[in-house]
Amino acid sequence: MLLYIVSHGDPVYETDSLTERGKLQAEAVGKRIFDSKIDRIFCSPMGRARQTAEPACRLLGLSKQIEEWTHEIGEELFTEFPDGKRKSITKVQNTYYRDNGNIDLPYEKSFDCVGINESRMKSAVKYIEEHGREFLERLGYREENGVYRILKNNEEKIALFCHSAFAKAWISVLLHIPLHIMWASFEYTHTGVTVIEFKNNENGLTAPRCLCYSDISHLYAERLDLRYNNEFEI
Repeated sequence: MLLYIVSHGDPVYETDSLTERGKLQAEAVGKRIFDSKIDRIFCSPMGRARQTAEPACRLLGLSKQIEEWTHEIGEELFTEFPDGKRKSITKVQNTYYRDNGNIDLPYEKSFDCVGINESRMKSAVKYIEEHGREFLERLGYREENGVYRILKNNEEKIALFCHSAFAKAWISVLLHIPLHIMWASFEYTHTGVTVIEFKNNENGLTAPRCLCYSDISHLYAERLDLRYNNEFEI
C-alpha cells in the first residue's frame, strides 16, 4: 500500500477555506493525485482540506471519505515558551528544540523538550496515534511491537487530505521520529505530498517507509509559484 498524505492549499483560516492561490494549488495537486492512480480518498472534516480534495475527487470520479480524527491540531499546539507570549510550537525558534542536550532526547522523552513541555501536544499526539492505528488496521495493517502485521495484502494507493501540524505529528508517530526533532527539522508546505510505503513482505510483517516528504513538484509542473508557506521561494 502507498499512503499519500496531502496538506491543504493556501488557506483563509478565518473562513476555513482556500484563497484563489490555494484553489490553483488544489487543482495542481489534484492532477498529481489523478496521475498517481489513487484508489481511495480520505479527508479531514475541515473546509480547507475538503476544498483541496475536490479536484482530485472530480478527476478520479471518487467520493472523499471523512476521517474526523484527521482535523488540525487545535489548542494543544500552543505554548508560552520562551517569552510568555502564546504561540504555536511551530513559531518557536527551532534551535531551542536542539540545544542544551535536547537534540539527544529519545522518542519517548520528546514531550519533555522545552516549549513542547509547556504545550498539550502529548495528548494531541496520543489521540492521533490511537486513531491512526485503528485507521491503518482498517486498511489491513495492525501495529504490533513497532512493526505492522499484514492482515491483507493491500495493493491500493490511498490519499489523505489533511493539515501540516497533523501531518507532522502523525508522520512522527509512523516513522518513530521524536516530536521535537520533527518540529525542529521538518517543515510542511501547502499541498505538500508525503508518500509512505507499507510493503507487503512475504513474512507477513511490514513497517512504514517514507518515499518522499512535502513534495511540491506538481506546483512546478503547473508553473505556479513555489513560495514555501508564503515565506520564500524555493
